[in-house]
Amino acid sequence: MIFETERLIVRLLHLDDRDAFYGMMSNPNIMNPIPRQAMDRETSDACFYKYLNLDSTSKTRVLAVEEKETLSFIGIVAYLKNNEEEDEIGYRLLEQYWGKGYGTEITKGLINFGFYNLELDLITADVNTTNERSIKILDKFFSRYSEFYNKEDNCTDRRYKLARKDWL
Repeated sequence: MIFETERLIVRLLHLDDRDAFYGMMSNPNIMNPIPRQAMDRETSDACFYKYLNLDSTSKTRVLAVEEKETLSFIGIVAYLKNNEEEDEIGYRLLEQYWGKGYGTEITKGLINFGFYNLELDLITADVNTTNERSIKILDKFFSRYSEFYNKEDNCTDRRYKLARKDWL
């Protein structure tokens, strides 16, 4: 276990997460708000194994989220570097777990772990400006910083920032 919240456990990805990961990455309702194309099995598996095999020298850490009550894989979270080499968090949850407050809970957990355990000074989060669910979550914790065209995803993203001094 990497960290836990009231209802969730964040841990390393396991090989047996592969099918649930594909269920998430192949779902257009999950991928479109990012916006990314839903993945076929081959693309999802390539992505999964890449995340599974990230080593400690990587700037990106992708972790599994499971529900404490059922020990079921419900999504992923990530610590990565944005295009300005700032620390960024991200999350993605299976659709059946939306609307239960897990997005808010895991975002708060990512912030706490980032500041208390990773000793980050600043955490950012980027979101497509049409992704209303994620905007609602990020507005609870972060300050809106800027909007910009994301060429890779062909959308307008909003960047949020939160300084350690403003959280602790």
